[in-house]
Amino acid sequence: MPMRNFIPIPTLSGSALKVIAVISMVSDHCAYYLMEHDTMIYEAMRCFGRIAYPVFAFLMAEGFRHTRNRMRYFLLLLGFAVISEVPWYLLNGADGTHNVMFTLVLGAMALAASEALKKDGILCGAVILSIAFFASWSGVDYEWRGILMIVIFYLLGVSERNSLVFNRLVQLGYTFPLMMYYGIVGTILSCIVIFLYDGTRGFVQGNVAKYGFYAFYPIHLFVIAILA
Repeated sequence: MPMRNFIPIPTLSGSALKVIAVISMVSDHCAYYLMEHDTMIYEAMRCFGRIAYPVFAFLMAEGFRHTRNRMRYFLLLLGFAVISEVPWYLLNGADGTHNVMFTLVLGAMALAASEALKKDGILCGAVILSIAFFASWSGVDYEWRGILMIVIFYLLGVSERNSLVFNRLVQLGYTFPLMMYYGIVGTILSCIVIFLYDGTRGFVQGNVAKYGFYAFYPIHLFVIAILA
C-alpha cells in the first residue's frame, strides 16, 4: 500500500529514488576523479554524493524482497559487478578496492542467508557478520557498513502490524549510525529521500529500463575514466 495513503506530503516512487541516487553518484564520482580537491564545489558535490549508497542499499533490499527470481537477481548483480571492475581498475589502479556492485552482491548473499537460516538466529547472525567481515577484508566499497545497511533495510522492512511510516522510521533509525560515518549532511538527505518512498515502482519498468539502470554504473565509470 503506497505511503501517500498515510501522510499528506509529496512522495517518491522507486524510479524517482533510482534517478536521485544515480545523479548523486555521478556528482560524487565527477568530483572525486575530475575536480581539484579541497574546494567548496568539490566538498558540496561529495556531500550530495553521500545520498547515493544508502538509497541504493534500500532499493537493493526492496528489490530482493519483491523479485520473483532471486538467483537471476543475484547473477544480474554479479555480472555487472564483474564488468564494472574494468573501469574501476582504470580509475583506481590496483589499490585493493573493488566497486560497489560487489558490495550489493555480498548484500544479496547476506539476505539469502537471512532467509535460509532465519530459524537459527545465532547461525544466521554469524553468517551475516562473516559476510560483513569479508566485505571489509576484500576492500569492496562501503565495506561492512554497506552490508549491514542492506540487511537492516531488509529485516526491518514492511510489517503488516505497523504502518509504512513507522517501518521507515525504524529502518532509518537503525541505519542512521552507519550512514553517519560518511557525513551528517549526506545522511540527513539520504534519510529524507528514503522516508518519502511511497512503495510504488514508478516509471522505470520493463527489461530495457531495468538493465539500462544497472548498465549505467559501468558506463559512467568508463566515461569518467576517459575524461580523467
